[in-house]
Amino acid sequence: MPHFHIDYSPNLEARLDIAALCAAVARAAADTGVFPVAGIRVRATACTHVVMADGNADHAFLDLSVRLRAGRTDAVKQAATQTIFDAMQAFCTPVLATSSFMLSMEMRDIDPALSPKASSIRDHLPKDMQ
Repeated sequence: MPHFHIDYSPNLEARLDIAALCAAVARAAADTGVFPVAGIRVRATACTHVVMADGNADHAFLDLSVRLRAGRTDAVKQAATQTIFDAMQAFCTPVLATSSFMLSMEMRDIDPALSPKASSIRDHLPKDMQ
């Protein structure tokens, strides 16, 4: 755990390397020291239907939603949020500087009693990443 899910407007693919952004988010998450590498999952989905602001098709957005198991303090979550958002914003600086673009992020807790898990990923990682 956690899940990093990026929703974005499809017109962004011509302006931004989405796969590289996913890798940057994963690195930033790992660099916080808050999330074990074995639990980090980053995925991105282009939203098929999008209307923003005045409906101008040139507007673009990217929103990162982070879901994680409860138990971390607010201060830890706030610091992790800022670190990850700063990395995303740095990655997206050229798009922010040259086009109509909205970048956002939200981190929220998942109730562990309502979120069962099963995984064999740790069995396939080097010991220092478990």
